[in-house]
Amino acid sequence: MRKLLAVFGAVVTGLAVVAGAGTATADELPVDFNFFAGIGPELLNPGGSLPGSNDYGCIPTPAHPEPVVLVHGTGGSQQTNWGAYVPLLKNAGYCVFSLTYGAPSGLPWPATAVGGMGEITESARQLGVFVDGVLAATGATQVNIVGHSQGTVMPAYYAKYLGGRDKIDKYVSLAPAWNGTTVAGADIILHTARRLGIQPEHFPICHACAELDPGSPFMHAVRAGGYYLPEIEYTNIATQYDELIVPYTSGLPPGGSNVHNIVVQEGCPVDYTDHAGLAGSRRGAYFVLNALDPEHPQPVPCDRAAPFSGASF
Repeated sequence: MRKLLAVFGAVVTGLAVVAGAGTATADELPVDFNFFAGIGPELLNPGGSLPGSNDYGCIPTPAHPEPVVLVHGTGGSQQTNWGAYVPLLKNAGYCVFSLTYGAPSGLPWPATAVGGMGEITESARQLGVFVDGVLAATGATQVNIVGHSQGTVMPAYYAKYLGGRDKIDKYVSLAPAWNGTTVAGADIILHTARRLGIQPEHFPICHACAELDPGSPFMHAVRAGGYYLPEIEYTNIATQYDELIVPYTSGLPPGGSNVHNIVVQEGCPVDYTDHAGLAGSRRGAYFVLNALDPEHPQPVPCDRAAPFSGASF
């Protein structure tokens, strides 16, 4: 019930933010650090883009020459997952793009706003097409990726196997899933499915869920030859309260000098953000800003942040 009330409150807040958006200056968007901040805009503009995102006339500045592509998690979309991040990054001077991938086909909204459900390899191909469109429109040679949950490993397949390794400069992961998930007995269910010969494309409703099994062919492909590519700068941002990536340290495999692992509770024990909330917390967002622009680091705040939403309380 508490979580339901939080979601309802966030929807109302999101609607209020959108309704009052006209009061913001032309170059300053309101930022609501709350994972649910994108729900209101999705309800008001089904299947649309958040204000400040997917502007194909955006020209990257010399200070931020790489557009940022936001890659949502399982069940998310280009609006619902990124209500905090689109305005934050746009205000910081980035060209911001976000896609919905892996959504059910042939169904009406709101099913089209539930992405990350299809086979992850196909989703990676969708990402590749999207990135090519962003590069063509902006004239940039590379993008920066910011992913959440499934969106932290799907781009890895694109980078390794679909020609993305030279098109990504910085790769920032929120609640990284480099070793998949076995939460809530999923490992037993998925292991049984594998033994019965059930392939991910035949897994009910969420094909991607089967592929996030640590023993799946997809996860083996992500780990093959090492997690990371030397051409890309990686930042992994985890929370010790992650209830889906268990243990949370499984999302923080060590690497070389191009890999930076962060736990948001280090230096801030009052941050209680969980798997979803990490994509709404102000602390996590400032770690992302610094990962994208390490030459101009900003002080990272320490908020008493709530689970589920990541909002300060």
